[in-house]
Amino acid sequence: MTGIQEAPVHALLGDGTTVRIRQAGSADREEVLRLYREMSPENLRLRFFSANPASAGKAADRVAAGERPGYRALAAEYAGHLVGLAEYEVLPPGSTAEISVAVADGWHRRGVATLLLEHLADAGRTAGVTAFSADALAENHDVLKVFHDLGLRVTSHFDGPEVHCTVELTEDNAYLNAVEIRGRVADVVSLRPLLRPRAVVVIGAGRKPGSVGRAILRNIRTSSYTGLVYAVHPEAGAIAGVHAYRSVADLPQVPDLAVIAIPAASVDGVAEECGTAGVRALLVVSAGLNTHQAAGLMGSCRRHGMRLVGPNCLGLANTEDRVRLDATFAARHPGPGTAGVAVQSGGVGIALLDGLARLGIGVSSFVSLGDKYDVSGNDMLQWWESDGHTDLALLHLESFGNPRAFSRTARRVARVMPVLTVDAGRSEAGRRAAASHTAAAATPTMTRQALFTQAGITATRTIGELLDTAALLHAQPLPAGTKVVVVSNAGGAGVLAADACTDAGLSVPALGADLVDELLGLLPDGATATNPVDVTAAVGEEQLRSCVGLLARHGAVDAVLVTLVPTAVAAATGEDLVRALTSGPEQLPRPVLAVLPAQAARVELLPAADETTVPAYSDAEDAARALAHTAARADWLSRPPSSVPDLPNVETGRARDLVAAYLDGNPEGGWLDPQAIAALLSCYGIPQIPWAWARDEDEAVAAAEPLAGPEGRVVMKAYWPGLLHKSEQHALHLDLHNASQIRAAHRDLVTRFGDRMTGVVIQPLAERGTELFAGVVQDEVFGPLVVFGLGGTATELLADHAARLAPLTELDVNDLLTSPRCSPLLFGYAGRPAADLGALEQLLHRLSRMASDLPQLADADLNPVLAGPHGITTLDARIRLVPRHAHDPYLRRLR
Repeated sequence: MTGIQEAPVHALLGDGTTVRIRQAGSADREEVLRLYREMSPENLRLRFFSANPASAGKAADRVAAGERPGYRALAAEYAGHLVGLAEYEVLPPGSTAEISVAVADGWHRRGVATLLLEHLADAGRTAGVTAFSADALAENHDVLKVFHDLGLRVTSHFDGPEVHCTVELTEDNAYLNAVEIRGRVADVVSLRPLLRPRAVVVIGAGRKPGSVGRAILRNIRTSSYTGLVYAVHPEAGAIAGVHAYRSVADLPQVPDLAVIAIPAASVDGVAEECGTAGVRALLVVSAGLNTHQAAGLMGSCRRHGMRLVGPNCLGLANTEDRVRLDATFAARHPGPGTAGVAVQSGGVGIALLDGLARLGIGVSSFVSLGDKYDVSGNDMLQWWESDGHTDLALLHLESFGNPRAFSRTARRVARVMPVLTVDAGRSEAGRRAAASHTAAAATPTMTRQALFTQAGITATRTIGELLDTAALLHAQPLPAGTKVVVVSNAGGAGVLAADACTDAGLSVPALGADLVDELLGLLPDGATATNPVDVTAAVGEEQLRSCVGLLARHGAVDAVLVTLVPTAVAAATGEDLVRALTSGPEQLPRPVLAVLPAQAARVELLPAADETTVPAYSDAEDAARALAHTAARADWLSRPPSSVPDLPNVETGRARDLVAAYLDGNPEGGWLDPQAIAALLSCYGIPQIPWAWARDEDEAVAAAEPLAGPEGRVVMKAYWPGLLHKSEQHALHLDLHNASQIRAAHRDLVTRFGDRMTGVVIQPLAERGTELFAGVVQDEVFGPLVVFGLGGTATELLADHAARLAPLTELDVNDLLTSPRCSPLLFGYAGRPAADLGALEQLLHRLSRMASDLPQLADADLNPVLAGPHGITTLDARIRLVPRHAHDPYLRRLR
């Protein structure tokens, strides 16, 4: 079962209204009757094909009969009243279910039916239903439009005045896109009261200077906010020039946004007061809520459909001319601009606001998410995508509520604007290797990097690095590649800059002879132009300008990095070399950035031609890292969108049956035995080396004969539940030639491991090839992660792995194959035959599919996987299952 069967959830309708989706049952008979009795005769006729009141009673009785095999009913309710109902009943032989949907009068065309059907389809898929069928009157255009707009494949058959529709429940990319669009529209509408409020009330603005609430009220007043401002204080009067009322109920009009800055113990009660009054959004800066208080706050928000920022946050701001709201307690108003900023830490938020102000970039909107009970980074990405003001997104996220939904949103938003983040929480402290190679490899850093890489997010290690990169992205075009030419008026500084570029993963190629000659014709005697280009201390402003312009227009390089040190020569002649970078007639077609070691600030934006700017850094390493990030973004944007391929010969149903059977006998989960592993891998067409099971030495001798092959050599591996690292425990024997060696090997294993050993696995000795490792680990937050890299006994020692979150696209698989340091071995390194790359691609796709199909798959280790020119084979595999329910990360629901 999915979450919707286990507990009610809240979700947004197309107009931003919050409704509660829950399972309907025996207690709902009167509510269902009310739903139908309050329908107009025309809507009742369209629902039941007649206006007979008895139909309503039968429908209510069907729901009231309660949960039963093959039947599911979901209710949408608002303010405790039923506003929509969707049902399915499975038809023989069990893969198709007949559905019905009803929406209360006054709630049509708001997305109730669509939302219910999305959740009903999710419940159906979990129960093994592959299609819905429905009958409707041909004149019922609204319900037919709902079916056809779902994003699922629909076929219709007209029969007189009726239409029979079949809706296939395959959750493909087209469906996810349709759900995504609906969710984005609803999300943005729901955030308008928060980010574009027409009236704001501050609750908790004290009369004495120094309180957080008073600071926020003062910032709202002095930021030239275009709406109405109110204050609530038990003694009324006036606070900071704003008339105060005793309660929210006393306000002359209901504000869109309430800012709550009061002690934690009172927050939930005030939130309920706001919801009752009709407030549509809350900003809670109060900290220290306990579990009960937090539940009360969220309960009020969900009951009354209020979006929530916080608690425990710095506040929010929107600098758009039509809003100009600063509801923070920061010391300075954020400057207007085009950068959207969302942070969990208030301190990080202040640092980013100050840094952007120093650079002159400014912000479009700023939200301090705090404890992130509701509004998240995903919400803010969708807001910036549609607000018409933001062209740069900056995030600081310490946690992810729904990483796969966030990744899908970020992947879309990053196509239209850079998305940057500080990669917080990289430490591996507190997470140690579980009992598998995959779990050992799948560090928090690797998992987060996989998310960021796949989504096209630029992840930096520090706030300073983020601001460095933001400055370059804001000021200059993206480089077409990684080739950098370094220009310097001091040879040593040029060498350091070239080293910094190389360390950052950029290349500093030698320049062609023609370009060298052209450069030397522009520069003073003694200059060198091999790259780095040493223009010497004698260079003049016009000479430097011409040199940089020539390089930035030439196809031999992708970016120009100019490092300049002050010299007495330039001072004596009055030459301003920095001006040479900023006084050209137009912006150059390739990025130009400066390194000025004498500069006090870490990074500045120097005004240049056509209202553009040139970023100047005090350290070449900072400049090189920023340039590497922009080159990586350009590379990501240049790659065509990729999809998850369809795979033949996959038996998902049989795999799920195998998993269910194992967990029925092992409710707490565990490691599968060799037979179960082989059966599960065969469901996904993952190749294994031939093998046989033996319980004693006689069976081992008999099993070895057909497996020995022409050379007559086999391998014996001990097995008992929980044995994972056979090499470390010396639980295997290699290169056994005859029956006597097989018997001796078996006796040795029995002597050393005794009754722990339940049997042995016999395999032929494998041919030579590249030993690789492929595996899956299910992260509790991020979902399934596919890990790939160098295998064999050195897999953990060398830690040569790459990882991507499942499901894997074709580009993800290509990245996995090319990212590890061992990847040259796969492509024919040093005259060795190349591995069968197609077979490796299939292996990774099939592992990804298995992990996506089976949430119970906690760990899978395929190590070693032997890769050669004629195919691949798995020599050893371990799989661990745990009881875990499926959860659709893309199903629309609030946190």
